[in-house]
Amino acid sequence: MQFDFPLEQLREHRPPLNKPGDFDEFWDTTLAQARTHDIDVRIEEVDLGYSGVSTYDLSFAGFGGNRISGWLRLPADATGPLPAYVQYDGYHGGRGWAHEPQVWPLAGFAHLSVDTRGQGGGGWHSGNTADPIGGTGPESAGWLTRGILSPHDAYYRRVFCDAARAVDAARALEMVDPTRVFVGGGSQGGGIALAAAGLSEGLAGVNADVPFLCDYPEAVALADDTSLGYGEIVRMLRTRSDWEETVFRTLSYVDAANLATRATAPLLMSVALMDAVCAPRTVFAAYNGYASDDKDIVVYPYAGHEGGGQRQEWRKLEWVRSRLG
Repeated sequence: MQFDFPLEQLREHRPPLNKPGDFDEFWDTTLAQARTHDIDVRIEEVDLGYSGVSTYDLSFAGFGGNRISGWLRLPADATGPLPAYVQYDGYHGGRGWAHEPQVWPLAGFAHLSVDTRGQGGGGWHSGNTADPIGGTGPESAGWLTRGILSPHDAYYRRVFCDAARAVDAARALEMVDPTRVFVGGGSQGGGIALAAAGLSEGLAGVNADVPFLCDYPEAVALADDTSLGYGEIVRMLRTRSDWEETVFRTLSYVDAANLATRATAPLLMSVALMDAVCAPRTVFAAYNGYASDDKDIVVYPYAGHEGGGQRQEWRKLEWVRSRLG
């Protein structure tokens, strides 16, 4: 059912996002520290016998210099410089398997599918990157509560920094045109794409489908406490309600809706009005606060968290092509 505000109200929805006063300093310092490590991109070709796509096992230095894995897929016999598409995955997912088909290299792009550190061990896409940095207190199942008592220890501080470094890694490849790099993803990947947009200058465009990690106060208030994701926070606060102020202060630093207020690249977003995982009002909070006026949102009135599915995948490809002329 369409349980949230009417669409007309959603289009005007601008909740107070409680952006901390030192938010920009926090992220500028985090990125500066990460960039003291050389990006150190390493690639090794994987022979899959494909005729149209060349695949490479890629890694680079992310937050703290930790190695982050990805798959780099190129059009076969590409000479470059190519436009690039950096893709982030959904909750519990990773870079997947080398043989998984992707539309982007077949369409002429360098495609970088990035691991999410610590994830990919029990989802639909496998992962290959550990999170060597643990939390600092009790955690509910999942990742949202990892390091929840301090923004410096928050799990998504590391993930969002990795995402920005993935853009750096793509730009460091000699076959990539650094001025034509796009980022995208769905659900958690959509939230990470918004964060990468807020942390990376000069992106050619951003795709964020039914994004997770946006507007935590409203997302948690609407959460089903049995669910993964926002329900993890509900379950923690049920037993430690005295941590509420600290928890939401930490989350404000890793709120993709707050990072979207720093983003200036063109944006194509999508929202599903029957999405009970990422409620429409949290998606519109990020969209309406997104800093660029060059933005559009596709509404799927009768879809749940699957969003627009393959219709949206094709729409994104057409949108990105239009940005390249």
